[in-house]
Amino acid sequence: MSMFDRYTSPVEPETWDVPATGAARFTWEYDEGRERLLSLYQKGKDKQWDSQKRIDWELEVDPRNPSGRPDRFNPLTGSDIWEKLPQKKRDEFTRHHGSWLFSQFLHGEQGALTVAARIVESAPDLDSKFYAATQVMDEARHVELYNRFIQEKIGMYYPINPSLAQLLEEALRDSRWDMPYLGMQVLIEGLALAGFGVYRDMSSNELVRQLLAYVMQDEARHVAFGRLALKEYYAELSTAEKLEREEFIVEGCYLMRDRFRGQEVFETVGLPVDECMEYANNSQISKNYQARLFTRVVPCVRDIGLWGERVQRAYEDMGVLDAAKADLGELMDQDEEIAERYDAAKHEQELAQRRAEVDAAIAAAEE
Repeated sequence: MSMFDRYTSPVEPETWDVPATGAARFTWEYDEGRERLLSLYQKGKDKQWDSQKRIDWELEVDPRNPSGRPDRFNPLTGSDIWEKLPQKKRDEFTRHHGSWLFSQFLHGEQGALTVAARIVESAPDLDSKFYAATQVMDEARHVELYNRFIQEKIGMYYPINPSLAQLLEEALRDSRWDMPYLGMQVLIEGLALAGFGVYRDMSSNELVRQLLAYVMQDEARHVAFGRLALKEYYAELSTAEKLEREEFIVEGCYLMRDRFRGQEVFETVGLPVDECMEYANNSQISKNYQARLFTRVVPCVRDIGLWGERVQRAYEDMGVLDAAKADLGELMDQDEEIAERYDAAKHEQELAQRRAEVDAAIAAAEE
């Protein structure tokens, strides 16, 4: 079976080619760098890990519910549509929703891999190139592990969501060096980080929680990178230049909101799409989920100085303006701590296993 046969709808085997514009920038300044970015670069080097070894791939995953999502977080829970569905159809929908979710995570990480490489090429300063180089490795690891999860635990892929594809294309096509930063580090990575967090916290599956916790440890650094690199630059822009970037943010945030609505799943499974979208978009579960999705993006946009009236109106329209009050640094510190707790728990488990083996060997020798 070809890998392309595992997609729920046809995908062209040829590459998706996005013509990139802008210059490849070299700098001959090797001595100086911004201390905080260089510290982040050092942290990026120190925190490299191997997805084949750090993650316990032997953990079981229910193929009917690969994301381990509790029923109460189903986007259709409480609707007449869901109540009328037989269990077999519910299981089909839940499996497809998990496949769609992790497929979008996978495609987004490939986008991040490509954009990070673009940042290495186009950033005008060496400290940014240094950190972006560590991010390229991070994103390659994320593509590897999400692909392995889908292949081994789900066995079915969804094509890239059109909204995600559009934002990736716009970020890569723009000739201004800062736009890949803004599109990827702030919008796509920021929303993905929050989305990972939602499923890390709600999932009932240990492998899913572990995988997402480790990815989020990396992603927290990536969002911090975009925040540091752009804040200083945007402080020097003219009002007109800031407005152009704010327009990009507004369009991008609406695209990212639509990315997580899952219309493709309703279509593929054969549910009434308009009714499902109407319910899913207006249910309290969906509103709470959307509010969580923007907890990293909104405070970051405010912090880098792109906080004009149009941006604030858009966030008010989405119902996420209050997210501006969040402490982004504290949220990302928590993401790192959760991953470290997983490592500590695994270490304790390994020690207990070794102690049991030693005790068993001693007991056998005494017999």
